[in-house]
This record gives sequence, C-alpha cells and structure tokens, in this order.
Amino acid sequence: MPLPTIDDIHQAAARIKPYVHHTPVLTCASLNHMANAQLFFKCENFQKAGAFKFRGACNTVFSLSDTEAKRGVATHSSGNHGAALALAARLRNIPAHIVMPHNAPQVKRDAIAGYGAHVTWCEPSQADREATVKRVVDETGAVFAHPSNDALVIAGQGTAALELLDDVPELDMVLTPIGGGGLTSGIALAVATCSPRTRMVAVEPAGADDAYRSLQSGTLQPSINPRTIADGLRTSLGDLTFPMIQQYAEQIVTVSEAAIIHAMRHVWERMKIVIEPSSAVPVAAVLDKRIEVSGLRVGIVLSGGNVDLASLPF
Repeated sequence: MPLPTIDDIHQAAARIKPYVHHTPVLTCASLNHMANAQLFFKCENFQKAGAFKFRGACNTVFSLSDTEAKRGVATHSSGNHGAALALAARLRNIPAHIVMPHNAPQVKRDAIAGYGAHVTWCEPSQADREATVKRVVDETGAVFAHPSNDALVIAGQGTAALELLDDVPELDMVLTPIGGGGLTSGIALAVATCSPRTRMVAVEPAGADDAYRSLQSGTLQPSINPRTIADGLRTSLGDLTFPMIQQYAEQIVTVSEAAIIHAMRHVWERMKIVIEPSSAVPVAAVLDKRIEVSGLRVGIVLSGGNVDLASLPF
C-alpha cells in the first residue's frame, strides 16, 4: 500500500466534513505559566465518539464502494478506534465487527455496544487481536480497517492538523501521543507540508516505548507486553506509520506513569475538561520538562476523552 500524501489528507477533509466536528482549540493561563510557553490544545476529546479516531474511521467507511460497504467493516481495538468505526458504520448503515481485548475499559466497551457493533472478545496481545480479526473477516467478508497502519486512516487523522494550523498559525512545535502511529503520521505529514518551520515531536509512555526504540534503532521494534495506564498507546507501529514517522517526526520522547497521571489530573483541574490518560501523555512531556518548550508556541493534540470514571488513577 502506498504511503498517503497531503492530497489524500485534503481529500479526506472534504469527505468527512459533513460528519466530524471541527474541534476547538483551548488555552490555559496556568499551564502556559508552568510551561513558560503558549500552549494550544487541539481538543479531539470533543470529537464524535470522544476521540480523534472518528476522523480516520469516517474516511475509511465513506471511501468504500457500495459493494464493499454491504459486507461491512471489521477491526481490532482497545476501544476508541472500535467505537469510531462502529459509529461511522452506523452513519452509513452498514455492519461493524469489532474485536476487543477483554481488559478494555468498561466505558469503551459500552460505547461500542451502544453504536450497535458486533463485538468479539480476544486476549490482550497483538497476536491474538490479529488472529481473531482475521477469523472474523474470513467468516463475514467484512473489509478490514486497521486502527492505525492504513493509508485512509492516516489521512483521516491528518485532517486534525489542517484545522489546528488554520486556527493557530505560526506554531513552533506540535506534540502528539503515539501508539500505533496513525495520528502522528497524519499530523506529521500535514505539518511538514503546510507549516515546514513547525517541529513535530511525538510522546509515548516509558512502559510502552516501541516507537522510541524503533526511531532510535532505525528498525521496527515490536511492543512486548506494554505496561501503561494509557491504554490507547499499547499498540505498535506498522510498515506505513514507521517510515512516515522516520521522515516527518523530529524526535520521540517518553514519559513516566506518574507524569502521565499528574498531567491528566492537572488538565482536569485547571482546564475543566475530561481527557483520557493517552491524551495526557504529550502534556506530561511539557510539565515534566521532557521536551524544551520555553518561549515557544506549541500545539498539543488532546487525543480523546473516553475515561472509565469508575477507575480513575487519582
């Protein structure tokens, strides 16, 4: 599959415009003061289905031919991509088959069920996810929509950067959380093309640092038993997302679990908005001084807000 281009992102933006929210960019004086920088938070926690994933899922579903669409779509997901694909499929009135690890947060289980998807449970390993979804695709004929390593998904996620750069020009840096790399790939491509002076940095948990290790070594390093509260970032890079990140991302930094929880709580308390742990990861890099942002204009993508309120980490 060829790598997506900036034209693919612009086409995705036009395709999904009737369905997605143009999410707001918020600021916070106290966080600016702590960072000694101007921080601009792209609030994908306010996106439909509660996360940026709806962009890529929507682009995928509405790119299908009528013949393909009748067969439905399938994926494996710890929650956000599954919910997004289920909602996009419902909007097109086609079936969605979601393979979920049995340790997925209850709030994400409920969301996927609420959108009317067919759920199949699996063990929480990459190998079992992939084997189970292959079986579901073989049985149903559904079109597989990878959560991140897919050109249509990457292009859809990149539309968030078009909005951010349009709303807040002259950014010095953009920070994203990174798991499978779909968001970072799409954002990085859009930033590199539309605002070449803007630096692109991705952040991941130290307990799930496969992207960091991959970029350092120059070869794709699998995620082995990742341990992090940021459940959306436990997946690995793929053969599309990795070369895009090599080409367009300046660096990847890692943050501790304590820093993630601290950042998440800070955003809840100071900004009065709900973000999930994965969203807090790039905020943690700023507050924990893992990246130097002093005096800069920094865009931070808050990737989602789907939190299990029965098991908050604070």
